Amino acid sequence: MARTAKNAESAGPRAEAAKLSRGFSWLAVLGVILVLAGLVGLVYTGVATLTSMLLFGWLLLIGGVIGLLHAVQARHTNFFWLGVVVAALNIAAGVVILKTPEAAAEALTMFAALLFLTGGVFRLVGSLVVRGPQFGWTLVQGAFGLLLGVLVLATWPSSSQYVIGTFFSLSLLFDGLGLIATGYGGRRIVGMVSDRLAAEEAGETERAPDGGTVKPVQPD
Repeated sequence: MARTAKNAESAGPRAEAAKLSRGFSWLAVLGVILVLAGLVGLVYTGVATLTSMLLFGWLLLIGGVIGLLHAVQARHTNFFWLGVVVAALNIAAGVVILKTPEAAAEALTMFAALLFLTGGVFRLVGSLVVRGPQFGWTLVQGAFGLLLGVLVLATWPSSSQYVIGTFFSLSLLFDGLGLIATGYGGRRIVGMVSDRLAAEEAGETERAPDGGTVKPVQPD
């Protein structure tokens, strides 16, 4: 009876470990899918740009509808009109992006280029003024951001056909690599814990109830 209870107790951690291992395996599979999607997007940047804009438009539209429903449910609070205005802006932006994804990509590309320019200038000026321990790295980051912004603006609006898609694909690629590393590392850790539990269980079964070791019975 005691052995049955002990087996049931040891089966619980093993079952949890197997469940965790399957979860990490699915996480790694999702990472592989994201990596493949990112590689395909880097090859077909125009399709990736259009796809990302359509996804962005649908997210804004769905988020605006959900926000409007929440605002209606909270119509007796002080934030009702603020919620309605924000939801209406999200819905309007989603509709505009879905109707004209090319123009939306051009606007977002211009916005991204301006962000690169301003961020690069601030990093360059800050690194030259402060001259901290990360002076060289901050200077390189600022110069790279400034150069990237200039390059995007120099070829705008034709750059809008590949800039957003390239960033979107790179995001998928690195997120996928991160998920693969997490899944592989998680499976390895779970496997080590499972082996440790199995070794401890095997050590306990080799001991007698009085604490001594079980000796095999010699035939007469």
